[in-house]
Amino acid sequence: MRTASIRLGARVVGACIGVFTPFAVGGADDNASPVFGIRLPAGYREWQMISVAHEAGSLNDIRAVLGNDIAIQAYRDGTRPFPDGAIIARLAWEYVPSPENNAIFGQIQSFVPGSPTNVQFSVKDSKKYAETGGWGYGQFEHGKANASEDLMKTCAPCHAREAKNNDFVFTHYAP
Repeated sequence: MRTASIRLGARVVGACIGVFTPFAVGGADDNASPVFGIRLPAGYREWQMISVAHEAGSLNDIRAVLGNDIAIQAYRDGTRPFPDGAIIARLAWEYVPSPENNAIFGQIQSFVPGSPTNVQFSVKDSKKYAETGGWGYGQFEHGKANASEDLMKTCAPCHAREAKNNDFVFTHYAP
């Protein structure tokens, strides 16, 4: 009886660890982004807001930029380079006019998020991602990693344009 209770307890503890352990960033997984191995961090949609943006041109999306606790603290303190463990998430949706709001306003002036397009992550690990300025990148569509190595190889060179100003990060904090 005592052995059965210990086994049951071990199974419960094991199940709880499995349920409550967030996805590690950068592990080998079927849903890891190519090149950098980034996976969706658990609970990222509850992170704090860094800023919002509208990207015009061919993307024409609206974005919410969120940060984990480490990133938020670095933004608030003005810490650059960002410390290891900082993660910045960019959630994007189509940027579409709101017929309901525009009917009330009497003109086209209200735009809202439409269908989601993707989620992107920048993960700071100065040792693991030393070749790309200390940052690893991941992109996900409908919860699945974008499997394009060619796409992922464009992240670091683009972010390198911001290297001297803001540690490879485009988004400025909007408290």
